[in-house]
Formats: sequence, C-alpha cells, structure tokens
Amino acid sequence: MSETRTTARVHETEARVTPEERERSDETNACPECGGRVVSDEEHGESVCSDCGLVVEDDEIDRGPEWRAFDSGERDRKSRVGTPTSNMMHDQGLSTDIDWQNKDAYGNRLNARQRRRMQRLRTWNERFRTRDAKERNLKQALGEIDRMASALGLPENVRETASVIYRRALSEDLLPGRSIEGVATAALYAAARQAGTPRSLDEMETVSRVERMEITRTYRYVIRELDLEVRPADPEEYLPRIVSELGLGEDVERTARGLLDATRGEGLHSGKSPVGLAAAAVYAASLLTNERTTQTEVGEVATISEVTIRNRYKELLTVSEGAPTV
Repeated sequence: MSETRTTARVHETEARVTPEERERSDETNACPECGGRVVSDEEHGESVCSDCGLVVEDDEIDRGPEWRAFDSGERDRKSRVGTPTSNMMHDQGLSTDIDWQNKDAYGNRLNARQRRRMQRLRTWNERFRTRDAKERNLKQALGEIDRMASALGLPENVRETASVIYRRALSEDLLPGRSIEGVATAALYAAARQAGTPRSLDEMETVSRVERMEITRTYRYVIRELDLEVRPADPEEYLPRIVSELGLGEDVERTARGLLDATRGEGLHSGKSPVGLAAAAVYAASLLTNERTTQTEVGEVATISEVTIRNRYKELLTVSEGAPTV
C-alpha cells in the first residue's frame, strides 16, 4: 500500500516538472540505487527517484510562502512581493520609491529635521534613478506615452507595446535629429494599429505636442528602421469605438460591418481614409436601424468632417443596394 502511494506521488511529481527542469535533473541527479532520474517534490520537501520511488533526500528547504491561499483573490491579498516589472517605467519598476508623505511606519508625522533628511534622500534617489541622458530621455518619453494613451482611452497592452517600440528606437540610435515627443507619438500610433485598436492621425494630433507632419514623417521612419509589421488599418476596427461613443446599439455596429463587407470587394476601400469609411458606415447603419444620428455627431466622435462623411456615404450608396437615401 505504501509503495502504491509512493508511485502515485512520483507520477504526480513528474507531471509538475517542466522539460527544462527535467533536463537539468538528468544531467546532475541520479538515483544511487538504480541510476534513475531524481526529481524534486517541492510539495512534500523530498527528492524522489522517478523509476524506483526511492526517497533520496527529505526535509528540504521550502522556498515557497509560509501562507496558503485557496483562490486568486486571497493569493493577491496575502502576497508580499512587489509589483511586476513593467516596460512603462524607465527602470522597469525595479528601483525604490520614497513615499512623499512625511510619516513614519506607525503613521506619526516626522519632525523638521527628519523631513529635511527625507527630502534630501528623495532628491538623491531621483538622481540615481536617472543617471544618464538616455534614462532621462526614456523617462520623459514613457510619461508622454502614458499621458497620450490615457487621453485616447487606449488599454494597457498598447502602452506596453509602445514603450517597447520606443526602447528599441532609443537603443538603435534613431532619436538624433528627432524630438522625444515625435518618436513617442509615432510609437503609440504604431502600437495601437498593431493591437487592433487604431486611432486616426487627427486624434493623435489632438493629444500630441507635435504637428501632424512630424508624426507621419517620424512614423514612417520608425517602422522602416525597426522593420515593424503594421498592416493597413481596417475600417471595421474603428466601428466599436464610434458606435460606443455615440451610444448606439449592437444592431448599428452589425449593420455597419455588413455594409463594409459588402463594399470591400468593389475596391471602395482603396485609397480612402478608414476612419471616414467607418464613420459613413455607422451613419448609414443608424438610418437603416432607425437609431438615427446626425452627420455632425458622427463627425465629432470620429474627428472627421461632415463633407468627408457625405462623400463616403454617397460612395456606399453606389455600391451597396441596401443603403438608404438622404
């Protein structure tokens, strides 16, 4: 009976061992009895032979936490490690922050002498975190990316991707002759398109500190030098945001997708602004589903002029038989 439990535990232990750990175990550990592979059972603190079940070593050091958790929420509450590393911080979050509140561990306020000392420590800590020009450059750029992404409502994965693109541009010396804000904007624009949540150049210009011409020029330079794979923007990728900000229903988005799909094979999308096509499709879909909205409202949300919406809408009329006339 004991042998059966030992064999079952060995199989259970083997199932938890990764291929890398198994390879290292083969190279360094061998059973003294049969020469078989010895695996580590962290749950029971033992080293067990996977062939004969011999317990080679017991009472090993448990390097796990001293607490137990039965769900993810409890695990997060009990965990005392720091936040995970993030590319959105110039030092990836590995440095130490000194709290701005002048209080000790018990919540008591510091006296004047201690406050002066803490302020001096904060100053030197900040200086050590950005020791050279590249780190100062990166810190400023990541702050710009985070600010623009927040203004545009872009998710965390887009910010992380943009920070990686900027880090690559900085490491490959693409910044000389270009502004930090311009490269940061180009990195965020490329990251948003790669993630399938694109923003138009007009939207990028409203939140950026540089002109549209510099954004487009820097964007083309960055994707060419870094060899980034950015596919052409699809008008359907703009639909969810436009429909959501207009407060329209799912029927409008579904109908707009149908209109864009129907016109895709007719060459209507070639050479046209994807945002303009998306805005026109939403306007046409709102008329078809009787959730009427105006061209002005659609234009404000999509940052597209009413003239562009009308022109794209007329082109949709000529290609799609189901679009209503106005």
